[in-house]
Amino acid sequence: MRLSVIGCGYLGAVHAAAMASIGHEVVGIDVDAEKVGALSRGEAPFFEPGLQDILTEGVASGRLSFTTDMSEAAGAAVHFIGVGTPQQADGYAADLTYVRAAVAALVPHLRPGDVVAGKSTVPVGTAAELSEQITPTGAVLVWNPEFLREGWAVKDTVDPDRLVVGVPAGGAGEAAAQTLREVFHPAVAKGTPFIVTDYATAELVKVSANAFLATKISFINAMAEIAEATGADVTQLADAIGHDERIGRKFLGAGIGFGGGCLPKDIRAFSARAEELGRRESVNFLREVDAINLRRRDRAAQLVVDALDDRPHGRRVAVLGAAFKPHSDDVRDSPALDVAVRLHGLGADVVVTDPQAIGNARKVHPHLTYSADLDDALRDAEAVLIVTEWDEYRRHLTPEHAASLARGRTVIDARNCLDPARWRAAGWSYRGMGRP
Repeated sequence: MRLSVIGCGYLGAVHAAAMASIGHEVVGIDVDAEKVGALSRGEAPFFEPGLQDILTEGVASGRLSFTTDMSEAAGAAVHFIGVGTPQQADGYAADLTYVRAAVAALVPHLRPGDVVAGKSTVPVGTAAELSEQITPTGAVLVWNPEFLREGWAVKDTVDPDRLVVGVPAGGAGEAAAQTLREVFHPAVAKGTPFIVTDYATAELVKVSANAFLATKISFINAMAEIAEATGADVTQLADAIGHDERIGRKFLGAGIGFGGGCLPKDIRAFSARAEELGRRESVNFLREVDAINLRRRDRAAQLVVDALDDRPHGRRVAVLGAAFKPHSDDVRDSPALDVAVRLHGLGADVVVTDPQAIGNARKVHPHLTYSADLDDALRDAEAVLIVTEWDEYRRHLTPEHAASLARGRTVIDARNCLDPARWRAAGWSYRGMGRP
């Protein structure tokens, strides 16, 4: 099947390459000529495990191409829209400028029977609004939200745990749903749940999933605050309640909370949309979820200041991590970078290292000092702060090796990813988040 993907950022580039990898002919379209040039050469514009391989193979095979010319979308049976919906500069609501612009540019190239599949995360009601532009062309709008985990995005696209498609009522919607089944044929053939619903439900599925995950993370971080006041161990608490199958252990890792380009802005946009609908009280808890999340960043910075006897000025701190999570170079709303910036603002001599995200981090915070070499970052450090749980830190860095380079013997484990007993046995003062 011939497909177009409008928007070749994180979502769009992965989706385009993944669709080509299962046999479709795909054209990716973006207004950024530099990005399109890199993708056309088979160069991934960001780090995502597995993307480079399928991108290279797709371009080489001829099944995958990229362009800035929207007219190249003409003739595709399905047009996926995967542009960004950032938080508005002056409020919590989602900025739909890019979604609306993508639809407006696509409309002249649509044919009767085409399917336009929205994948961007949007406020409930957006699909109904956009369908008014698309329906007169004879094309059908569906909403097919993505559920990608950064670091696992290729797998989550090719082999998702569920597929959700919001369609209009009637025969056109049923036919469009069948077309999407054909697009995702490998997943459908293996029995992946394929859920057909209305527009509003499909839109809510995505934002409610993100709201639930954010709430679960902030819940365990709230328990970490109580643990710190009582001497309890939040990691043992999480293990104990995680054995309850109604709760589960996933996303119960206390630390400095969530970040990235989805959860923070999506829960804020959800709150804003609920207020517009007159249902602010239904999601008031999300504001506290957000507040808890931000408080843990303060706590991590304070642990470093405490370790330096309240005298951080001019003292070298090795910050291990810049990406908001491992297996990614994404620094959007990164808790790791936020803590580094806070320590820098307190006068500490901060050196940030990360296996993948230094380039992006430097663009956002050029005033920080960076080193791609872990040993260089550790050298002469008076405190070591782990803020992104890369394997390079949680599995491969030994307390003995760190001690051979650092000046101090204090490690602050802001992701609770180290073995406290091992580090303490090697002579380190270990501080975790919500741990005695």
